[in-house]
Amino acid sequence: MPPSAENRRTNQELITSYQEPRRAVSFKSAMLEDLEVRGLIFQKTHDELDEALAEGPITLYCGFDPSADSLHIGNLLGICVLAHFRRHGHNPVALVGGATGLIGDPSGKSEERNQLSEEVLQKNLEGISNDLRKCLDRALEMHPETLGDVSRDEIPIVNNADWMKPWSFIEFLRDVGKSFRVNAMLAKDSVKTRLEEREQGLSYTEFSYMLIQAYDFLHLFKEHGCRLQVGGSDQWGNITAGTELIRRTTGDSAFGLTFPLITSASGQKLGKTEKGATYLNPDRNSPYEFYQYWVNREDADCERFLRMFTFMPHDEIDELASIIERGENRGDVQRRLAHEVTWLVHGKEEADKAVRASKMLFGEKIEGMTDRDLQSIFADVPSTSIERGRLESGIGILDLITETGLRGSKSDARRLVQDGGAYINNEKVDGLDHVVDTAQLASESMLVLRAGKKKYHVLAVE
Repeated sequence: MPPSAENRRTNQELITSYQEPRRAVSFKSAMLEDLEVRGLIFQKTHDELDEALAEGPITLYCGFDPSADSLHIGNLLGICVLAHFRRHGHNPVALVGGATGLIGDPSGKSEERNQLSEEVLQKNLEGISNDLRKCLDRALEMHPETLGDVSRDEIPIVNNADWMKPWSFIEFLRDVGKSFRVNAMLAKDSVKTRLEEREQGLSYTEFSYMLIQAYDFLHLFKEHGCRLQVGGSDQWGNITAGTELIRRTTGDSAFGLTFPLITSASGQKLGKTEKGATYLNPDRNSPYEFYQYWVNREDADCERFLRMFTFMPHDEIDELASIIERGENRGDVQRRLAHEVTWLVHGKEEADKAVRASKMLFGEKIEGMTDRDLQSIFADVPSTSIERGRLESGIGILDLITETGLRGSKSDARRLVQDGGAYINNEKVDGLDHVVDTAQLASESMLVLRAGKKKYHVLAVE
């Protein structure tokens, strides 16, 4: 049978294109209005979505790929979108790809991913589930003035392996594959780009990913009442494949919404640094390192990132943006952004500690830190290791300054102390006869020496 007019509608006819955040909006639902102002809508399916959101709470989901044992900053936008829906009283579900993670999504990728072993996959699933749970729960702690009538029930985190693995290949082809046309699949951008622009083409394994993700949507529609799938703009083809499968299978409407893939004003991919991706797990990137990533954002990115990655009221963000517009920003806006996002990912206590740690580089007393904290703060600072017994016995400050190379001779060290330029943990040394011992450790096994305003040296006890 020839395809119906409904079936022939192209993705372009179904979407509303992304625009920069703006204040003039015309949505019926407060949910879409908030997302629009925050710049979190890139594409969305037909206007029935706005009407459904205006009528009352709906259930939605976003999928997360277990390619590592931690999510990274690139995944954070999906978490924030789920959190915004929850804060508006809707019912989010997070999906972790225990089945699709064994294949690898070709969307936005230039080559096929390495396949994961079951052991590695399980470790990754546990890690990202932990990241999701913590961030989504913390989002309810923040800015109660913008919080709607929300449920405090635990957000479901589902694994698509639970319903995909029982399928046989024949059953899947019979019950799901028959609903898809190859020519329509080839027209999806995620497939077309790989076929037209990449020499290595696309494996059948990757080509089938779209069917699996579409079935995920159908399964969650039936079992959890999910009517909306959200994801990055590279997921549009997979998402609309799911809405089409639901319509053909059940006759009901389902919706899709994507948020933009983010780069900085300089064109750098979000979360990428010289050391690689910036992860949410503190075992991969400490809260201080995470905080510093956001502190180092350009002025041109700050307003956009404050809207996208925080739950701050819009008028408060407007005030911070005006500081930049007037040319009066001295890093205060970046520090506010960094504290908000670090609070979301690592908790308020760790965010406050990261703020305090940053001040230590500018002379605030160094205390109450762990070895890991100090290693993060002073990662690029020279260090010297000594035996604990030596420090327990006490070492004269002049000997320590010369031994660590802060000054080349005892006479230079003497002048440094006499001129008031010698510091231990950012406290000024009180005299030439000062003795350094374990009582002055700033953490379990470390203390910090300083000569002048900026020359630091870490002393680590073995």
